[in-house]
Amino acid sequence: MEFKDFPLKPEILEALHGRGLTTPTPIEAAALPLALEGKDLIGQARTGTGKTLAFALPIAERLAPSQERGRKPRALVLTPTRELALQVASELTAVAPHLKVVAVYGGTGYGKQKEALLRGADAVVATPGRALDYLRQGVLDLSRVEVAVLDEADEMLSMGFEEEVEALLSATPPSRQTLLFSATLPSWAKRLAERYMKNPVLINVIK
Repeated sequence: MEFKDFPLKPEILEALHGRGLTTPTPIEAAALPLALEGKDLIGQARTGTGKTLAFALPIAERLAPSQERGRKPRALVLTPTRELALQVASELTAVAPHLKVVAVYGGTGYGKQKEALLRGADAVVATPGRALDYLRQGVLDLSRVEVAVLDEADEMLSMGFEEEVEALLSATPPSRQTLLFSATLPSWAKRLAERYMKNPVLINVIK
């Protein structure tokens, strides 16, 4: 199974091809068909096994380009660390050149990220603490989110981000598609699935 076998727009396939990406990792191959159909899913895969495209491609495929100034994000990706937020934002930008991706993370001034959000974003890749700060300031509006992704949910739990993650998910529309990725499935991840997901399909490639 190669990326070209999935129902992806020509420009996305071109972007993948341009980066020399032809074959999905096991978690991407298993998750993509379901994620592209709009289903909620829990993907269990070891940390660092290359799963970004399992959610980046469905976001790229689903969201049409927009030039509207000050537009609210239609995709939210939460990651445990600043490094991962930057990495995911750059991968998403590479496969979705038609979308404006803004990375939001702590450890840096508020000004630049705030300006970027106010100018308008299609997708926001964020660490939970900083995202919640912007949500409370009214800078980040999640009322239009169509796809929410929790990347490395177990890591977010071990870093104490439970409340932030739940507050952010609660600020998104219940109609959204939710994708959760985690190496392990702590009881918190199962609770999240029960509260925030619609009949999620569990994919486990660790077995």
